[in-house]
Amino acid sequence: MRYYFIAGEASGDLHGSNLIKELKKLDHSATIRCWGGDLMQQAGAELVKHYRDLAFMGFIEVVRNLGTIMANLKFCKEDILQFRPDAIVLIDYPGFNLRIAEWAKKQGIKVIYYISPQVWAWKENRVKKMKVNIDEMLVILPFEKDYYHNKWNWDVDYVGHPLVEVVDSYQQGNTPPAIADTTKPIIAVLPGSRKQEILKKLPIMLEVAREFPDHLFVVAKAPGQEDAFYEPLLAPYPNVSAVRGQTYALLLQSSAAMVTSGTATLETALFGVPEVVCYKGNSISYQIAKRLIKVKYISLVNLIMDKLVVKELIQHDLTPANLVQELKQLLYDDTRRQQLKTDYTALRNLLSKGGHASAQAAKKTYDFVKGSGK
Repeated sequence: MRYYFIAGEASGDLHGSNLIKELKKLDHSATIRCWGGDLMQQAGAELVKHYRDLAFMGFIEVVRNLGTIMANLKFCKEDILQFRPDAIVLIDYPGFNLRIAEWAKKQGIKVIYYISPQVWAWKENRVKKMKVNIDEMLVILPFEKDYYHNKWNWDVDYVGHPLVEVVDSYQQGNTPPAIADTTKPIIAVLPGSRKQEILKKLPIMLEVAREFPDHLFVVAKAPGQEDAFYEPLLAPYPNVSAVRGQTYALLLQSSAAMVTSGTATLETALFGVPEVVCYKGNSISYQIAKRLIKVKYISLVNLIMDKLVVKELIQHDLTPANLVQELKQLLYDDTRRQQLKTDYTALRNLLSKGGHASAQAAKKTYDFVKGSGK
């Protein structure tokens, strides 16, 4: 069968690649075309457009790049029609993918959505159209199944969170390479993947290094950004290093971490690393978002656990002084570290209830497209 995948971010590329691998085990003749990244391409999909050309962050940035976004939508629709897939598999990336879902439904193409848009946080009115345009919804957060059923009378499938299997597989693999030639304890710095967010947050995060001369701070470079972009940001700090493509090896060897909001906060928790969550965006975009978003927390760890497990330093609270204070607690407060360990264990157990997420999602996808699904 023929599948057209669309992912617009690094995390979507990761989960899409694992879904493709599992899908090929069930459908040996699968032909897959995708918008995504290197991982999806390596998994066997033909890559049409890389996610680095698609990622625009915040309200103002989207408006500025509206022409590019509309051109991408037009090209995507034309490419889908030419490819003639049996189904489209949309992975997160709602601003783009929900438009494709609505269009595809009108074309009579089956639509599968893997990793739900966070409609429970904002833009809840999207659900009405989603229910009409999406044939099979596969969710990865345990509370989402009840949310859709109880509030919208829509039965979706919870398949477990794919990051659990990704982290487990890595930890059970070979011994990772040493991140740096140092005896100093390591503090991981995960500043995000988009250029705009890195420029906003990384300078603040790196200032903290001056207060911890006995530690090595290691920045995880984003796959979509060049080394030259980071060089002037890192240069002023003698105890700061950087790695590329070794984020998991870095987390496995870190004593603590400063992490930008998003998927990385959950990855860090699954590795058991004490973390502080950092967020700072365009001031206008932030003020708009603050008035629209309805959730209590910005990190997935806190949202899933429904309590403040990890500290969130947001916008004006994201300062070097606040980061220093929090890092000292994460490194030296035994009570705090033990509580985090307990909470992280509970988080992992909660996310593992669905089983092997990629395999479950692949089976749901294959059965549905084949005609034996719901």
